[in-house]
Amino acid sequence: MIRQRTIKGQVEIKGIGLQTGKEVILTLKTSPANSGINFIRADLPNKPFLNIRSIFNPDSNQGPERRTTLGVGPLQVQTTEHFLAALSGMGIDNIVAQIDNVELPGLDGSAKGFVDLLKETGILEQDAPKKILELARPVWCEKGESLITIFPSERFQISYTLSYKNPSLGTQFLDIVLDEGNFETEIAPARTFCLEDEALELLKRGLGKGADYENTLVIGKTGPIKNKFRFPDEPVRHKILDLIGDLYLIGMPIKGHVVALKSGHSLNMELARKLREEVGNGKRGN
Repeated sequence: MIRQRTIKGQVEIKGIGLQTGKEVILTLKTSPANSGINFIRADLPNKPFLNIRSIFNPDSNQGPERRTTLGVGPLQVQTTEHFLAALSGMGIDNIVAQIDNVELPGLDGSAKGFVDLLKETGILEQDAPKKILELARPVWCEKGESLITIFPSERFQISYTLSYKNPSLGTQFLDIVLDEGNFETEIAPARTFCLEDEALELLKRGLGKGADYENTLVIGKTGPIKNKFRFPDEPVRHKILDLIGDLYLIGMPIKGHVVALKSGHSLNMELARKLREEVGNGKRGN
């Protein structure tokens, strides 16, 4: 039996939100089996307790651009994708994540800091079987030039193609069969990025207030500005990181082969919505 996992104790980290620039303290706490992934907004009246399965609604949560947002109105948790990717990659099923502002800390723009935090407090196996979505048929979404499809498989595999006109990005492809070990070394350290000509426009729209050249790769014609790649293909690795986090919104790991072309948060979340329907139809295994 593959068992559910939580963390052994409590740990916290301070940071600022990449998009809002607001200071935030993230406190992670152990949680019982079958409780799922829960957020607490400690800064709001009565400290509301939000389970991702109850607050995720792709139709109403496209909200702020360039990040995944859960909830509606003032009751939101923004930029969840890097944190959820870390939970997925480390096999965490049950956890409480308390924040005292609207957006999770951006840290270095990747999932590495969250992985380190989980490892710092330790991971605990629980006396309950892990819930895993096993697909009975392919599921897909497409919009314009973007496409994402998931096929039944005995493992979790992602094949992603990124394509930009920028000469330092061009077309990048990565195919990876994911496990805890290679997620930590090959995907988690990949940082978020934007094109140089996008940066000022994003700031004008009120985005990227917590971004700098360290936690965000600003890509010019010859590569990152005032920085360097951790991997030659770091951008496609970060796209895979975002995809892993967005798909973990279904609340359980997946056995499936994801094939994605130029997919972003909106399409990722649409696929997550369809996968939720698969769970609701009983296509789930342990």
